[in-house]
Amino acid sequence: MDLSDLLKDMDGILIYNQGEPVIDLNFFYITKLLDSGIFEGSYLFIDKEKSVIITSELEETSAKKSNLDVRIFKKNTEKDEILKQILENKKKIGISYSTFTIKEFNNLKSKFPEIEFLDIDSKLSSFRQVKDDFEISLIKEAARIASIAAEEIINYMKEGMTENELAAYLTYILMKNGAQENAFTPIVAFGENSAEPHYFSGSRKLKKGDFVLLDFGARYRKYNSDITRTYIFGSGNDKQKRIYEVVKEAQEIGIRAIKDGKPGKDVDTEVRNFIDSTEFKGLFIHSTGHGVGLAVHDHPALSQSSDLILREGMVVTVEPGVYLKGFGGVRIEDDVLVKREGAEVLTTAPKDLIEV
Repeated sequence: MDLSDLLKDMDGILIYNQGEPVIDLNFFYITKLLDSGIFEGSYLFIDKEKSVIITSELEETSAKKSNLDVRIFKKNTEKDEILKQILENKKKIGISYSTFTIKEFNNLKSKFPEIEFLDIDSKLSSFRQVKDDFEISLIKEAARIASIAAEEIINYMKEGMTENELAAYLTYILMKNGAQENAFTPIVAFGENSAEPHYFSGSRKLKKGDFVLLDFGARYRKYNSDITRTYIFGSGNDKQKRIYEVVKEAQEIGIRAIKDGKPGKDVDTEVRNFIDSTEFKGLFIHSTGHGVGLAVHDHPALSQSSDLILREGMVVTVEPGVYLKGFGGVRIEDDVLVKREGAEVLTTAPKDLIEV
């Protein structure tokens, strides 16, 4: 990553990691502090000469692992004084508007009224789109853990269990196999609930003939994976099997379409056109995929609303689905590494229809 182009137009960059729920992932991306510390209320300042972490005593040991200049404060007044020293005589500072609350932005402006704060959020995001070899290795490990879980979870499915129970087992399997935590709250949807793409798991009990849709991911050293598999508990009927067949073929079309230089919108079009050529026209109701990295939804990728051009080193999901309200739905999702010619599928759990 090279921030020098950004620094040509300004006197420095100030990253503010407020803490839950407003995390600035750029803080961790730039410092490479991936294994410890939450860095609540911490700043990272970068100019042409130096990179400085400003953090509390709670994070001192973690911060010093970065090998950057670390300034420690005990009270907020001390933090303000350190900021004042660092920003002295600065005219233009780049910040990420999306991770400053209005309150914190107004607070910053009131302390430094002479500084023009420029929004560089989209530019920072673009740096994170293409992953280096180290980042790819972490995502591959997160994908490996999630793939194991997608296979092991089948052994825990029992008639009468609730969606929440199966979600708990899923979390256990991920952690047992090396995940730092869930990449996001797992979606476990039985039967008709699988027709709701962003369903929130609940007390619905598992019955014979149900779809079992599992959308989850592993977080490993702050990098994420995102996988979806759909099973049938017991024997499926012809309609369920037909939906599965269509979605599986649509996903294969999407994966084959991916390569360096291709517009993500075109991949979405190919997948969407195929589904719309079947009896399930109009029942694919979300985009084909998104970027994955430090964020689960790292950036837009395979969507009609995005002009993103795929580049070698991006990691994106391919996740078509068909959803019939009141009946159920199927989604199949994998994490895919964009290569110069084609793609490498990182999540490896089987995709042939499994009747548990």
